[in-house]
Amino acid sequence: MDPPPAPPPPPHVIIFPLAAQGHVNSMLKLAEILALSGLRITFINSEHIHRRLLQHADIQARFAAYPDFRFKIISDGFPIDHPRAGDHALTTFNYVKSITKQLLEELVSAPDRPVTCIIADGILNFTIDFAGDLGVPVIAFRTISASCFWTCFCIPRMIESGDLPIKGHRDMDRDVTSVPGMEDILRCRDLPSFCRVADLSDWNLQYVTTQTLRTTGARALILNTFDQLEGPALSQIRTHFPNLYTIGPLHSHLKSRLSSSSPSSPPSSSASNSLWEVDRSCIAWLDKQPPKSVVYVSFGSITTLNRHDFTEFWYGLVNSGRRFLWVLRSDSLPEGSSGAVPEELREAAAERGCIVGWAPQEEVLHHGAIAAFLTHSGWNSTLESVVAGKPMVCWPFFADQQLNSRLVSHAWKAGLDMKDVCDREVVERMVNEVMGERKEEFAAAAGDLARRARDAASEGGSSWDNLDRLIEDIRSMKPTS
Repeated sequence: MDPPPAPPPPPHVIIFPLAAQGHVNSMLKLAEILALSGLRITFINSEHIHRRLLQHADIQARFAAYPDFRFKIISDGFPIDHPRAGDHALTTFNYVKSITKQLLEELVSAPDRPVTCIIADGILNFTIDFAGDLGVPVIAFRTISASCFWTCFCIPRMIESGDLPIKGHRDMDRDVTSVPGMEDILRCRDLPSFCRVADLSDWNLQYVTTQTLRTTGARALILNTFDQLEGPALSQIRTHFPNLYTIGPLHSHLKSRLSSSSPSSPPSSSASNSLWEVDRSCIAWLDKQPPKSVVYVSFGSITTLNRHDFTEFWYGLVNSGRRFLWVLRSDSLPEGSSGAVPEELREAAAERGCIVGWAPQEEVLHHGAIAAFLTHSGWNSTLESVVAGKPMVCWPFFADQQLNSRLVSHAWKAGLDMKDVCDREVVERMVNEVMGERKEEFAAAAGDLARRARDAASEGGSSWDNLDRLIEDIRSMKPTS
C-alpha cells in the first residue's frame, strides 16, 4: 500500500515594510501573528534596522520559535555606518524601488519556498506592478490610521474643490469639507503635514497621493485599526476597497493570539521591536509613585526638539507640579541643548521627574502610576494609549500625526490637541486639565476606547474575525511555482 502523500507546504507570505521603526514595528507584529497561525513568512528588513533590532530587541530568540520564519536582509542604499536622519526613509524610496523587481524575482524563483502572496507596505505600492509581472497577488498594509489613509485618498478631491492648497497661516483653521465622512472633523491644520504646501507639485504630496491611489491595484487592504474606533472613515474606504481587513490594535491582537494558543506555542510576549536600548530603571521609579500621578512624555523615534521647544516643555512640565517620566533619545535634541537647562528646572525634575533615553512603552502605559500620555501622536503610540485607557495630550510632529491628534481631541474626546503650539503655559494648562480638573471626563472616554479595543482584539471580536478571514483567504491562494 502506498504511503499517503505528503501534506502541501504552508502558504508562504513575503512581508515588505518601509525601513522606518513605526512601519517595521507593526508589520513585524503582523508577521508574528501569521507565523503563529502556521504560515511560512519571509520578512524583508533593511540591514540598518535589522542590526538595531538584533542589538536592542529579542527578535532572534522570539522568531526562532517559528521554524518557517526567516528574514531577508537588504540595503537601504546607505553604507551601514552612515548617520540616518529621522526622515531617512523618505530618501530611500528610489533606491528601494530600483532593487525591488530583482529582489522579488529572486524570492519567487526559489524552488523550496513557492510564494503565495506579498503583504507590502502601502507606501511602497510599486511592489504591485513588479509582483503582478510575476503573477503574485499583493495585499497592501497601511500602517497609518484609517482616517489618514482616507484623507490621503481624497487629496485629488481636495484639490478639485479648492480645499488645497492651503493659503498660508490665515487659512489653517478653515474647515475642510471635501473628505466624505470627516466633514465635521477636519480643518486645514489637521491635514497630514505634507498637505501644508503652497505648490501642489511638491514631491512628498505627489508621492503620497500616487502611492495611496495605487492601492486600488492591490488584492486587498490591511489597516491597523478596529471598526468601532474609526467607523466613518472605514465606511468610506469600503466603498473603494470591499476586501478590507481591519485587524488592530495589532500589539493587543498579538497578545490575545499568543495567550489563547496551545501550550506548545511560544509564550506570551511584550516585545516592542525597539531600535533603541530600553532603560528599565523607569519601571522601578514608577513603582514608587502614587497611583495615577505621573504624566508619561515621549515623542517617538523620529521627532526632534529645537532649543525653544525643549525649554518650553521643561518649564511646562515642572510648572505643572506633576510627576513626569520623560523619554529623551540621544538624538532628540540639538547639540548643547541639554546643558542649557536652568539649574532650578534640573532640581525640580530630580524631585518629581525621571528622564530616560528609551522606555518599554507598552509596559509604561499600562502601569498604575501613569495618568496620562504627552505624545507626538504617532499611530502606534496612539493605539498603545487607547489600549491602555490613558488620556492624551497631543503634540504632533509630522506626517499622519496632525490628523491623529484631531481624532483624539475632537472625535474621541480622549484628550487635548496642542498642535502648532509649544508654550510653557499651554503645556502646564493641558497637563493639569487631563490630570486634574477634567480627569474624570477624559478618563471615562479613554476607558471606553480601551474596552472597545479589547473586545475587537479578543476571540470573537471584529478584528479577531477579520484576521481569521485574512488567514483563510491567504490559504485559499495558489502559490506561484
